[in-house]
Formats: sequence, structure tokens, C-alpha cells
Amino acid sequence: MRANGIATPHALSLTRLTGGQSNPTYRVTGADRVCVLRQKPLGDLLPSAHAIEREARVMKALRQSDVPVPEVYAYCDDVSIVGAPFYLMEFLDGRVLVDQGLPGMTGQERAAIYDEMNRVIASLHRVDVAAMGLSDFGKPSNYFARQIARWTRQYRESFTESIGAMDRLMEWLPERIPLGERTAVVHGDYRLDNLVFDHSSARVLGVIDWELATLGHPLADFSYHCMSWHIPAALWRGIGGLDLDALAIPQEAQYRRRYAERTGIDGIDEHWDFYLAFNLFRMAAILQGIARRARDGNAASADAAQTGEKARPLADLAWDAARRYDAGRAGT
Repeated sequence: MRANGIATPHALSLTRLTGGQSNPTYRVTGADRVCVLRQKPLGDLLPSAHAIEREARVMKALRQSDVPVPEVYAYCDDVSIVGAPFYLMEFLDGRVLVDQGLPGMTGQERAAIYDEMNRVIASLHRVDVAAMGLSDFGKPSNYFARQIARWTRQYRESFTESIGAMDRLMEWLPERIPLGERTAVVHGDYRLDNLVFDHSSARVLGVIDWELATLGHPLADFSYHCMSWHIPAALWRGIGGLDLDALAIPQEAQYRRRYAERTGIDGIDEHWDFYLAFNLFRMAAILQGIARRARDGNAASADAAQTGEKARPLADLAWDAARRYDAGRAGT
């Protein structure tokens, strides 16, 4: 830290930050500023997982854009220091909101939070990839095919139990990929609790947890964010079944229209259920990986086993979306 201009006049203290399921994250105090240390987990890992070096790179690049991100101070791949590669970044003193129903807020506050989430993801998808130096951050084409193959592979590599809907989706998805290419920087896990909000307003101070970021289709990223409208609130991180009008939370169609206005992307509705099926499948594969890490004893979170159990119901929701998509196409 001294070598990177972060003075350490006193002994350092590390406090584990909760919430993440992947990379262990700590608040570091004792230096001339409060930092966050984020490292790869210890133990055997899947080859393409836990790409913290990519997190550090994309956040450094996006500091030049309208997308709010914490400042990255240093990346280090010397495993002799803390036992794994890590990076240090700015600690954002703000609110992390987990319940997407936003209990305890007024309708005006909820509406403002949702509009700010919409604004920030639209800003991300408008970023000039070349101008940010990110032209080689991912492949510019065949995003869905590559992602389906990746998550199929990782699901199989982290297998813990057979899930019928996943087996069906692994056959269905490659055959339904819509035509047309769009390329943007995509976060890959854009959701409420990966945003840090100002304490007294709806302003986002920074988007965090960029492990899955790459170049990809912006509607894949946006529809991932919109999964919460389809996941029951009682299941996990969803607002499905809530009285959205009473809460002043926008309906999904309204939220999609606002994103389209901000990005200029048209035709969002045509393949929406495919995008949802893809993302729910992808989320189920991620949760299966969490379940496997819990079983193997190297999970980053104490509730990993419970979180991993959500893979099956999310896979079932994905298959429901797949069937809706086929039904809708048959009717056109």
C-alpha cells in the first residue's frame, strides 16, 4: 500500500464485508484512507471464475465515463501477500439496499431509486467501448452462443444434482438465439445490491462487483436486471407478486420503455422472453456453482448452501419463460 501511495502510519485492520457470494471482500482501515480489499477465494477454482483482474480493469476504464464506479488504487497478483491475487479500491460510504421492495421508504423515494437504477444501466450501455480502451475486453459477436456454452459448461463442472429444467434449457437455448448483434460493456450482475447509494438521496455513488463484466449484448444485461419482476418476492431477490402500483415501483413494461428512451435501443419486446429464459438459466448455473462451493467448503458467504438451493426454482422459471417465448412465436 505504501508503494502505491496509500500511507499506512498505523497497524492495518481488516473487517469482512458481507453480501458477496464469490470473492472475499474486506474493509481496510488504518491507512490514510479507508479501502476495500477484494481477493480471489482460496482453494481450487473453475478456470474462468473469480476474474478480479477484469473487475479492476473495467472499473479503472469507466472512471472516464458517466458510469459511477469506485476508484481502483492497485491490483496485485503476488499471492505471497494475502494468499491470492487481490485489488484495493475506494470505500464508498453509502447505502447498500437488498430488499427490492424497498420497505420503509415513501413511494417517491422508491420511484427515484428505480429511475436512478435505470439511468445508470442505460449510461453503461451507451459507453463508447473503443474510447474507454475496452475494445479487447471481450469478443464483439456471438454473445449469446458463447454465454450459453460457458454457463452450460460451468453448470456441468459444478454439478451437485440433476435439474430437469436445466437439461431442457441446455438444448433449447442454442436453437432459439435471435438474429442481430449489438455490443456494449455489460456488467453481468447488475442489480440493486450491487449499487451503493448516497445516504440521503437516490444518487448512485458506484456500481460494484464487476466480476462478470465483458463485451456483450446490452439487452442480455438489461433483461438480467429485470429478472426481479419475474422472481417471487418470497423466493429470492424479487418483486414478483408485490403490488407495484401501491409501492410506486414501475411496472416492467414501463421500466423497459424508459430504458429504450435513454439508450435509443428499439425492438426490446420482440425476444424478451428468450432473454429472460437465458438469464434465469444463467442465474441458476451461478447458484449451482455457489452450492458446489458450499459443499466443497470454500464458499465466500455463510449462507452459500441456502443460496445454492435457489438454482432449481430459478431453472423452473427459466423454462416457463422458454415456453412463453415458443407460444408467442407460434402465434405470430
